[in-house]
Amino acid sequence: MWIKKAFLFCSVFLLISCAELQQVVNTLPIDTNTVGLDPQVIGNGLREALDKGISIQVTKLTQKNGFYNNQLVKILLPEELQKVDQTLRDIGLGSLADEGIKVLNRAAEDAVKEATPIFVSAVKGITFTDAKNILLGADNAATIYLEQRTNTALYSKFNPVIKNSFAKVGADQIWTNIITKYNSVPFVNKVNPDLTDYVTNQALSGVYIMISVEEKDIRSNVNARTTKLLRQVFALQD
Repeated sequence: MWIKKAFLFCSVFLLISCAELQQVVNTLPIDTNTVGLDPQVIGNGLREALDKGISIQVTKLTQKNGFYNNQLVKILLPEELQKVDQTLRDIGLGSLADEGIKVLNRAAEDAVKEATPIFVSAVKGITFTDAKNILLGADNAATIYLEQRTNTALYSKFNPVIKNSFAKVGADQIWTNIITKYNSVPFVNKVNPDLTDYVTNQALSGVYIMISVEEKDIRSNVNARTTKLLRQVFALQD
């Protein structure tokens, strides 16, 4: 009788121990070497994916109409100026309103040319821990990583460039004319927006949107993994 009890006790003990052991195993980090990739390779793959997004998508934004003709990132007027736009159109100045939007986008295109060196520096700084979290994260995890590490530096770079671009592309003169005409309309509330800050933030947003487009494509479309390294690394998240 005591032998049976001892046997049952040992069985229960072993079952509990196995369950606890499995819980411990489940919390252990994945050893990427078991699937043929070491940490450095994963990091290099993520860097290559981000570099691809930067070289392909951000470069598009620097071209003429790179913002203006791209509905994903086209800079429209802030809420404060939407009434300005409508008022100008109502009084027959629609072409001036259109030109006002176009020059804001032109200034953003000019500023984005300053982004690449800052992005390159951030991409080089990816650690293995970063890479694991990015690889197994959301479909825009790499873009989020990049945004967290570059937003402040890019704002500092973009803002003065956009300010200078306003003068270069004629935005200062055009918007001075627009605001003057609007403020001269009877009974309207006068406006004096900070367009430099607004366009800076919109340009930043556009840059990250386009990088995320490329990242999502690489993650979901095997054909977008145009190198052996990209295919190796992103196969882990499929």
